[in-house]
Amino acid sequence: KISVIEVPTDDPASASVVNEPVVFPEGGNEDQDGLLLPTQGCHDITVYPHRDIAAAACMGDGVMMDISDPVEPVVTETVRDENFAFWHSATFTNDAKSVLFTDELGGGGAPTCTEEIGPKRGADAIYSLKGGKKNPRLEFASYFKIDRHQGEQVCVAHNGSLIPVPGKDYFVQSWYQGGISVIDFNDPENPREIGYFDVAPDEEAGVTGNDTWSTYYYNGYVYSSDIVRGLDVLKLDDRRLNRAEKVTYDEFNPQSQPRYRPGR
Repeated sequence: KISVIEVPTDDPASASVVNEPVVFPEGGNEDQDGLLLPTQGCHDITVYPHRDIAAAACMGDGVMMDISDPVEPVVTETVRDENFAFWHSATFTNDAKSVLFTDELGGGGAPTCTEEIGPKRGADAIYSLKGGKKNPRLEFASYFKIDRHQGEQVCVAHNGSLIPVPGKDYFVQSWYQGGISVIDFNDPENPREIGYFDVAPDEEAGVTGNDTWSTYYYNGYVYSSDIVRGLDVLKLDDRRLNRAEKVTYDEFNPQSQPRYRPGR
């Protein structure tokens, strides 16, 4: 089950659990080969309040919810993928026509960006959201995984966010020691990497290699929380992404996804 918590904005200290709905009344994914852990709950839930929808990454399952009534979320679809070991997180496109789920194969402690493991495991899975609000359904479109093989370095799909280019779908994402990837998934069936930041360690020069855990775009800059290096702040220089600088936020919470348009 999950917890729904009500937080009064004028008195946050009085927050309380108002519901604990059961997401999998008949049980979740428990016996699929290759699962990191059987479904026991949800690792991450991303809500998109503007559309009254949520996407949950629930260990062995991907879940869509209708949150028109925030206290009583309704599961509208559950999906599974034979290549996913651990459904980790989810991100909607701004128009809510696609959802990007991540698979944390190896639990964030294994070298999975290798030719041997291949491009479908430890990757992103992009789903098209069909059927409209009354009959939503997830339709698999493609996988994305960086093709910069990392050898024995820890590398797997991890936390990221949209780059808010109005009318377009770009994503910036952490891959642990695989660095930061900038992804173009305007065609959800053919995503591609258009930029990256990956620092190779150099002991003689005193350069520490990256091990980036989360990467988010905010008001013109990319912020990477790095397990080893600390905080890296990056500036994107690409004409395809320049319009994102016209979008500004007063605050940013990647799990309560904001709708954006130029100037806001």
